[in-house]
Amino acid sequence: MKLVVTTQERDLAASLREVFATHCPPELVRALREPGGERVPEKLWASLVAAEVLALPFGEDVGGAGGTLDDLAVVYAEAGRALCPTVVLSTLHLGLAVAALGSAEQQSRVLTPLCRGELRGAVALASPYDAADVRPTLRAERIGGDRVAVSGRLDHVLDADLAHRVLATATLTTYGEPDRLVGVLLDPRAPGLTLTALPTSDSDRLQQLDLDHVVVPAADVLTGPEGAGLATDGVRRVALLVRALQCVDMAAGADAVLERTVAHVRGREQFGRAIASFQAAQHLVADVHIAVQAARLAARSAVFWHGRGRPAVRETAVAVLRAATACRRATLDGHQLHGGMGYVVETDLHLWSERARLLGALGGGPDVAAGWLEEEIARG
Repeated sequence: MKLVVTTQERDLAASLREVFATHCPPELVRALREPGGERVPEKLWASLVAAEVLALPFGEDVGGAGGTLDDLAVVYAEAGRALCPTVVLSTLHLGLAVAALGSAEQQSRVLTPLCRGELRGAVALASPYDAADVRPTLRAERIGGDRVAVSGRLDHVLDADLAHRVLATATLTTYGEPDRLVGVLLDPRAPGLTLTALPTSDSDRLQQLDLDHVVVPAADVLTGPEGAGLATDGVRRVALLVRALQCVDMAAGADAVLERTVAHVRGREQFGRAIASFQAAQHLVADVHIAVQAARLAARSAVFWHGRGRPAVRETAVAVLRAATACRRATLDGHQLHGGMGYVVETDLHLWSERARLLGALGGGPDVAAGWLEEEIARG
């Protein structure tokens, strides 16, 4: 992987940091958490659309900007630093999944409005407990006119309540034919689909979806080449790419916490001296810095190899191990070095802690990723 940041990436990061500083301050993050408050930040959304962030990784033939996954990693890094609302990232996940798994017609129909900011999305391609486990929990059966009726349950789907479409997978059963793995673009407001908010510490962004014979038109069923069904490896590759991008988000969030912590210990005095002058504080900060840099490199490496067409299971496993651990350590040590004020919600530090808890567990934490790595090593 390349280690030197290009001028283009540096310029992209600078412009995004300006957008987030203007339209995504901590005050906005707090406001989005308030019960009954705005869930979709319209000004930020419009600014990101104008900056072609939603269009960045998609081809020009569907209205995209023709960028790369390396470019998208820059977006996730700045999003993680600024705690960009996850609905933005979930929408990008939908686009990446449709671009990888959908037909040309489906890509045009979904990606074109998505690039224009007219469509929000979410994905449920893998177990929320293990991103490498893409066994479907939904079952679909054909009904009249090549439509399908889908039933079952999806757990812990991020931002499903804000999405216009949720992409999930299902086992399609057809009489006299083998079962096939298909994708279904679900309308969260369709008859027979029930959303239930799952309480979390950061304002119920996870949803449970219960489906009872939800009718999906043929145009919204992703059936793979020649209708033979989706390849399991292809679905897993998309799910692991999403996890790798979340690792970029976590590593950048940990870096933001580290910066806030360093600024605090430099200015806060105890016993007539700045906290930063005490060796114990210096060791904590140094250890966090090392962990954050390792996480950043591991996460960017995983995205880099995904962009080169590799499954990147090992790289994604290492990224999860590094990023989830670094994010947890940065937030815990950051709270400790802030002292009592670190545990008061007015300091904003808890906003990064809650993001760390969400992304550190969704799709599997370090223990799950260690299992992926063990399996890969066993395969040789």
